[in-house]
Amino acid sequence: MRLDEVEPVPVAGGLLWRPLRRMLGVEAFGINAYVAPNAGDDVVEKHSESRLQHEEVYVVVSGRATFTLAEESFDAPAGTVVFIRDPTVQRHARAEEPGTSVLAVGGKPDEAYAPSAWEVYFYSERHRDDERWDLAIAELEQGLVDYPDHPGILYSLACYEALDGRNAAALAHLQRAIEIDPIFAGYAEGDSDLDGIRNLPGFPA
Repeated sequence: MRLDEVEPVPVAGGLLWRPLRRMLGVEAFGINAYVAPNAGDDVVEKHSESRLQHEEVYVVVSGRATFTLAEESFDAPAGTVVFIRDPTVQRHARAEEPGTSVLAVGGKPDEAYAPSAWEVYFYSERHRDDERWDLAIAELEQGLVDYPDHPGILYSLACYEALDGRNAAALAHLQRAIEIDPIFAGYAEGDSDLDGIRNLPGFPA
């Protein structure tokens, strides 16, 4: 297949994710691609792999990007390979040309690969434009079966439930996500998905 045959899913504040691992059914390692329609768009979101402890390789497939690893920035034209061994390093890439595409491969050393829970809530985002909250909720509920009590799935589920008017469930799942990982309190503070429940009793302070 060609990368451009994999329909991109808008995630993480506008990042376009091509769910390559899911489309191919890869089970041995993580492999995904990202594309930036415009110069200046993110083509790798700012993050570290501290939680998952993954090593990562990024390959600039087309276009040109500026990578920033910790405090170091460098030019990365098509063909550039970036290997990040240390999972704690903060990483980010910005497209410098329209249509810049980056392939990402990762996994945890000395451990059998298991698909990451973030794929569940990233993939559910494809229902957002059509406002099919019911489909997103169903996928995320299945995600909780596969990844019990995962705070990212709980938080995303709360967002879609709030959008769908399922207020009691949304509050319960949001409370649980923040209980497990307080970082989600910061996300909730400015997340418009949660505006429908923000003023209800039980919304986390």
